[in-house]
Amino acid sequence: MLDPVTLEVMRNALPAISDEMSYDLQRTSYNMMIYEVQDYCTALLDVDGALISQNIGGVSHFVADLGAVIKDGVARFGKDGFSPGDVVMHNHQATAGQHLNNVVIYTPVFHQDRLVAFAVVRAHWADVGGQSTGFGGTGAYDPWSEGLQVDQLKIYEAGRPDEKVLKIIRDNIRYPDAAFGDLRSQLAACRLGERRFCELLDRYGHDDVLAMIAAIYAETEAKARAAVAEIPDGTYEAEAKMDGPRGTPPFEIKVKVIVAGSDMTIDLSGCSPQRENSGLNSRTYAGAYIAYKALTAPMEPLNEGAFGGLNVVLPEGNMMMAKFPAFMASWGSPLPTVVDAIWRAFAGALPDRIPAAHSGSLGAPFALSGQDPARGAGFVAQSIEAGGWGGRPDADGEDVSMSVCQGDVRNTPIETMELKAPLMVGERALWADSGGPGKFRGGLGVKTTIRSLVDGRWNAGPPGHRSGYAPWGLRGGKPGAIGFTMIREPGGDYERSLAPRVFGPAGTEVIYRTSGGGGWGNPLERDVERVSRDVREGYVTPEQARDAYGVVIDGSGRVDVAATQALRDGAEVA
Repeated sequence: MLDPVTLEVMRNALPAISDEMSYDLQRTSYNMMIYEVQDYCTALLDVDGALISQNIGGVSHFVADLGAVIKDGVARFGKDGFSPGDVVMHNHQATAGQHLNNVVIYTPVFHQDRLVAFAVVRAHWADVGGQSTGFGGTGAYDPWSEGLQVDQLKIYEAGRPDEKVLKIIRDNIRYPDAAFGDLRSQLAACRLGERRFCELLDRYGHDDVLAMIAAIYAETEAKARAAVAEIPDGTYEAEAKMDGPRGTPPFEIKVKVIVAGSDMTIDLSGCSPQRENSGLNSRTYAGAYIAYKALTAPMEPLNEGAFGGLNVVLPEGNMMMAKFPAFMASWGSPLPTVVDAIWRAFAGALPDRIPAAHSGSLGAPFALSGQDPARGAGFVAQSIEAGGWGGRPDADGEDVSMSVCQGDVRNTPIETMELKAPLMVGERALWADSGGPGKFRGGLGVKTTIRSLVDGRWNAGPPGHRSGYAPWGLRGGKPGAIGFTMIREPGGDYERSLAPRVFGPAGTEVIYRTSGGGGWGNPLERDVERVSRDVREGYVTPEQARDAYGVVIDGSGRVDVAATQALRDGAEVA
């Protein structure tokens, strides 16, 4: 029998280790994708690749793939092939299934000369060579043109750095000082995780700690199963679409969810096959894992037990389980749509829980890189401009929030971008009328304008891959607005930006518009005062108030009660 008080201490101590690793990484990293955007996760895994703990707010779509990296490393080296002081680097898509910028650094944890765990940090590097600067090589056509591939490479062995290997890596990265600063930051976080886990083992004993971890797994699984058991048994299906490469058919996201007692099967085998020359391929269970976690125990700390009651059907060759060397630079783009589609499948069975679709995108990926003559150095400025969430059965959708797949990822503050890069942000504001009309309005997208002060290379592609498929509404709610990106060189006109990477002279401006969420419920049932407030706050224009909500705002900004009643009753309005 385990002491329940000690078990509760352990239940909180393990996530605290991952959280402390996260703080260490964020405060010591070099690139703003880590210290501002927080595009990373920190974790402890056991020697078999099971997740012991992950930091709160860690990027959600990293959850399913850390174990795959560790299992591959153990298969490669054997459990006896690691030594104290080893440091392994990995980003290879055959295993990791993501764009090459997501670099994993992990270290073996030894206690009393025995391998007991691995400390792991996955973080977004600003550049890994090739066409990777910013957000993955979306202008490339295969992994080799995307960037540097590192496959379970020991960059330190028994505490000694392999200087030749490190030099090869350094020589193939445009901004090596920043990259190696991030590498050292990841390594420091791993070392901290090692120390803290060994302190627990010293205090409570190896066998007792392992027994408590197993108990925590079992209790976490039981909580998730209890949530599934409340869903009526049955088979639930839904589908959505995403843009195919220009001139090709759309990608199809088809989901089938089977609930039987406390077991849930998420079948993604109906999704489109992988395609060449399309960065939307990925190799991950993350879409199914994120949707399941949100439906079962979203606020519970994350560990391997969270998915013990889930079976995922995802055959190799599917766009979500692509086989190397499929191109995966935009690997995460389908995930929000996969999650939305899984939730949509439950819209009838769980009418009081399922929201309308959110923006369906990881956001508008902004990156500007080049040489800053004032500083005499290169620079990379990055941010992610978020979209709106879907209206809910009891509330409006959240405005300008990152997708469900991104944890605590956020945009880069304007002050940071302008301080550290030669650019100016002209506007970052809510995009009026972008939220889908409904009894509960969809969240608004954002409108952002950025101007370069020097020549540079932009990552200025569309905000996501659903330019033809708006975020859907539910229960009579209307779809949200579809986002787009515009670019204008000095003296020219704004044009839709379709190319993911473009060179722009000083003075080039880029305008981002991100999608709003879908509405929930009949817009004509929205409370008139809420519509009036939305107009006053600039969330909804008077024109949309009239046309979508049947609310007439007079010249003084007040609700014309009689005209509103007549319009909502279907009578003519003078």
